[in-house]
Amino acid sequence: MIYDPTADDLKRKVWQGERIDAEEAMRLYRLPLSELGSLADRRRQIAKADQYNGKGDEIVTYILDRNINYTNICNVYCKFCAFYRTEKDLDSYVISHEELDGKIDEMLEVGGSQILLQGGHHPKLNMDWYLDLLTHLEEKYPQVNVHGFSPSEFVHFREVFGLPLQEIIGKFQEAGLGSIPGGGGEILVDKVRKRISPLKAMSDEWLEVMDTAHRLGLNSSATMMFGHVESVEDRIEHLDRIRVQQDRSGGFTAFICWTFQSENTRLKAPPCGANEYLRMLALSRIYLDNIDNAQSSWVTQGLEIGQIALTYGANDLGSIMMEENVVSQAGTVYHMKENDMHRLIHDLGCEPRRRNNWYQLLN
Repeated sequence: MIYDPTADDLKRKVWQGERIDAEEAMRLYRLPLSELGSLADRRRQIAKADQYNGKGDEIVTYILDRNINYTNICNVYCKFCAFYRTEKDLDSYVISHEELDGKIDEMLEVGGSQILLQGGHHPKLNMDWYLDLLTHLEEKYPQVNVHGFSPSEFVHFREVFGLPLQEIIGKFQEAGLGSIPGGGGEILVDKVRKRISPLKAMSDEWLEVMDTAHRLGLNSSATMMFGHVESVEDRIEHLDRIRVQQDRSGGFTAFICWTFQSENTRLKAPPCGANEYLRMLALSRIYLDNIDNAQSSWVTQGLEIGQIALTYGANDLGSIMMEENVVSQAGTVYHMKENDMHRLIHDLGCEPRRRNNWYQLLN
């Protein structure tokens, strides 16, 4: 390989915390993994320098919450999903208030503070069903944040309810919705989305929901699922669209990326290993210079890679995942308890701290 002196200039630019463009991102992607990881760790340090009373670089956060899928009935039939069912399937369901309460009570017993509430695109549930659910949660569990309903669900609601997005999200917010997850992002490039989920929200629609929510005062996360039919250029375009949206509305609290899990799905692709996961995590940390927090996806990568990710740009271990149905249906099952998180974080010489959805420390 011929020595490229401009690579040193680019690495110096990253080290100093300057913004990079898409062409520079592609050059960084081609660096040796260890070099890219060091640059991402540097950017993590820059992002966390002023947080938590000057201890941001010493603290690794996590959250105790529970994933609750309120229905598995869905009419978009994504090729990468093994979770969805049709209304005719014997194992299809819609959760009852009693079932929901039981799950939340179990979470509260272990100190949880949030539920991640998502479901399939049910063709028949009306707005009153969702508002009744949120009102019930707000009245019975006011201490629990409802982190619920991904952008693709809101686009679905707009079609079913026949109302503007702002009105729908506003009504959900009034009923008790606290924040929005970044699910359904996959790759924000329409030529990719048309191949893997043609009936689901397209890129502009996904971003429109986020823009509307942020302007109403609701924060959200941003995500990327990669390693299926997309190119590296598509991944960088995805990151760029998220960065542009964050410049515009500023409501993303965190970024989470993970690799496609193909077992039990109709969409088949060669496994995307730990090397590629760490490479994209590192590149994401560098490119998304306006999003403070990056989560480690131990749920798809396992505990050991989840720990290593904390040296490749991630500053958060996400959730203990008290309940997880979507990734596990696709064939990947990892489990972690709170003491496991503490051990992984302590092993890196850092301090484990519980947080809420807004990355405020709880303990």
